[in-house]
Amino acid sequence: MKKLIYTMLITLLASCTKEKPNSQPAQNNSADVPVTGSLKSVREQTKENILKNLNSEIISYLKSNDYTRFSQFIHPHKGIRFSMYAYVQPEKDKHFSREDFNRYISMPTKFTWGEKDGTGDLLVVSLQNYLQQWVFKRDFTQAQFYLNEFKGKGNSLNNLLKIYPNADFTENYIPGSEKYSGMDWNSLRFVFEEFQGKYYLVALINDEWTV
Repeated sequence: MKKLIYTMLITLLASCTKEKPNSQPAQNNSADVPVTGSLKSVREQTKENILKNLNSEIISYLKSNDYTRFSQFIHPHKGIRFSMYAYVQPEKDKHFSREDFNRYISMPTKFTWGEKDGTGDLLVVSLQNYLQQWVFKRDFTQAQFYLNEFKGKGNSLNNLLKIYPNADFTENYIPGSEKYSGMDWNSLRFVFEEFQGKYYLVALINDEWTV
């Protein structure tokens, strides 16, 4: 009997000397979790930042005539299409693979890009002259930036969403002046498609008021 009582005392003392559990509440990591906005909105915000940065880079390379770096943004498989106006014409607009772009950019070879609105005159110039005289006809580094939104709206048809239904596009918009009742606006749009986790150019589209 004494042995049993002794054993019970030993057990009771051992349980009393055990370390007490931590009574402090678990650390609140809610600061690391976005308070507002869904996961989709976070992804959209990330994509917007990526495309905005790409847009700025491309604009800067066009302004500085750095076509070697510009060509790195051309889609490696689909190449790039150039449209003089908002209405994209896949059967007529000039299209270049990345390799062809790099081949012709420093050559005097002339291409027929399309008809000028109002006169119907054909625009026949080299690839480099087209980029300098038509694509970058205004200083688009000073333009307003828009993502997947058309700011420049004229009286010409705009079929970008039909031709590129799954693409994202940026718009660089320069508003018109009071002198011409705002009709001398210009837009330069970059159409992007994702490939292997990166965004590449598949089209450059100029837009302006047409008659």
